[in-house]
Amino acid sequence: MTVAEPITLSRAAEFRNRLQSKIVLADGAMGTMLYSKGIFINRCFDELNLSAPQLVRDIHSEYVRAGAEVLETNTFGSNRVRLSAFGFGEKLAAINEAGVRLAREAAGHHAFVAGAIGPLGAPIEPLGPLSFAEVREIFREQAEALVAAGIDLIVLETFYELNELREAILAAREAAGPEMVIVAQVTVEDDGSLRGGTSTETFTRTLDGLPVDLIGVNCSAGPKVALETIEKMAALTSKPLSAMPNAGLPAMVEGRHIYLCSPEYMAQYSRRFLQAGVRLIGGCCGTTPEHIKQICSEVRSLQPMRQQSATVTISEPGKPEVKRLPKAPIAQKSQLGAKLEAGKFVAFVEILPPRGVDAGKEVAGARLCRENGIDCINVPDGPRASARLSAQVTCQLIQQNAGIEAVLHFCCRDRNILSIQSELLGAHTTGVRNLICITGDPPRMGTYPDASAVFDVDSIGLTNIVNNLNQGLDIGGNPMGSQTAMLIGVGANPGALNMDEELRRFAWKVEAGAEYVVTQPVFDLNLLEGFIRSTEQYEIPIIAGIWPLTSFRNAEFMVNELRVPVPDEYMDRMRKADSAEKARAEGILIAQEMCARVRHLVRGAQLSAPFGRYEMAVEVAGALGER
Repeated sequence: MTVAEPITLSRAAEFRNRLQSKIVLADGAMGTMLYSKGIFINRCFDELNLSAPQLVRDIHSEYVRAGAEVLETNTFGSNRVRLSAFGFGEKLAAINEAGVRLAREAAGHHAFVAGAIGPLGAPIEPLGPLSFAEVREIFREQAEALVAAGIDLIVLETFYELNELREAILAAREAAGPEMVIVAQVTVEDDGSLRGGTSTETFTRTLDGLPVDLIGVNCSAGPKVALETIEKMAALTSKPLSAMPNAGLPAMVEGRHIYLCSPEYMAQYSRRFLQAGVRLIGGCCGTTPEHIKQICSEVRSLQPMRQQSATVTISEPGKPEVKRLPKAPIAQKSQLGAKLEAGKFVAFVEILPPRGVDAGKEVAGARLCRENGIDCINVPDGPRASARLSAQVTCQLIQQNAGIEAVLHFCCRDRNILSIQSELLGAHTTGVRNLICITGDPPRMGTYPDASAVFDVDSIGLTNIVNNLNQGLDIGGNPMGSQTAMLIGVGANPGALNMDEELRRFAWKVEAGAEYVVTQPVFDLNLLEGFIRSTEQYEIPIIAGIWPLTSFRNAEFMVNELRVPVPDEYMDRMRKADSAEKARAEGILIAQEMCARVRHLVRGAQLSAPFGRYEMAVEVAGALGER
């Protein structure tokens, strides 16, 4: 009997599979880190692979600990032209081989090793003496050395001349063969063109036709320019996109070049890169392991997990197909479910869990809401990545002591898939039946920015898990012998910067089992109406978020921090309120106006109670009229 050989994927195939299923995170700058550790800028950084290997290896290891899944070798300038300028031309093979070995030792099984190749640093035809044939041969020499040393992919980066990049691509493909993954990246000017004036459209269409797997932007003048260029490129190519921008432009501070874009700023931009369609993201000059760590948290919070759908099961030969139990009707799941099924307009008030163990104020606020006709209390889960009393326990206390039903926010940030299932089963058993499934804010937004983020799944994957539990199955499709009956709510943002992506994710949430949706705070009625038109085919109840503004500064926070559009009219009204009391009154009036305007458009309103002022939410609810 012949035993079949196990099928193993090449590293190139593994990388392609990874890229299809998730966002891949690359490392940050090598030169910046070497400079920060005292290496003079006039040194040949590539030669340090031989003379200071531990230093290079340690930097790679720092990036692995920060979450990088791709390590670029310290070989950006390891071509014959650049090395010869330092007198190291004869060490080309040794420097490239050592660069790959050091990255591999740091990567272990945690990261892919990418052979980094930069431009020659010398003018080529028609402006210089190097012919295209000579250029290709020089690039082929370095690529062959990297391939022989065992790289997983090639990254061609920081090219500002299209003809040179073309020759580098063709040389790399000739040296590495058809299977090797090749990433080709340009560095652009402030207007998105290359240094010689080649437009974004021209270089994108040219790269689209060359034998590379990913194309993108690195270096440049920082994340803003890189993002604007990526957004243009996305409309011109079907190839996956990559982005590895600088941390802005360097400034001279006390005799040293310092890049001023903070890790937090870069992380915020990483969210926009991913929304623009980037699949491989990392950093270039000025970025450090701290930048990559912050970007890693952002990537995990946005990671598309639909491929890991909790409803997928694998049937083994001879094993009976798993039977799903019929889900409980919506009206039987909870009082909220019955009201939505009956077409009743519902009102939520948001109450945050307390920072300590005393929930007396929150229970009293919930009781006030019940006495004023509010239907449910909505309890966020670790809002703004802060440490508070368990949201689930807060829901239990409110239901037991205030006599009003609670809605539990349930986020993915802090729990792996085992904990998620355990806590959902616990919520059902203790009588908490209403959920809003959310991905969760990354830790960098809170008071513990160094805390680890889990994000085994996002809100779509979480919705799938709850839907499975409601049918008596765990995440692996195994029968539990009983089932939950939880009402599945999800979030949506009518003012999202990338509405196409927001609508795609909304469709996936409905497909996964969502039964109602609660929006982010809405101030612009046109955005809400547009969102309703775009989602009306799903026939799912929409609960509009209404937030009473408390001051002009609070309105600015909405616009600049939470990215919630606030019309100029409302901004002007809050600006003119010349005292705290008048500002609160004006904020309540605006919220009441919004309630009156959305009353006929949606199935309910979620009212925030800023800074625990529950009476403000109750006052706003008065504008909803008879329900």
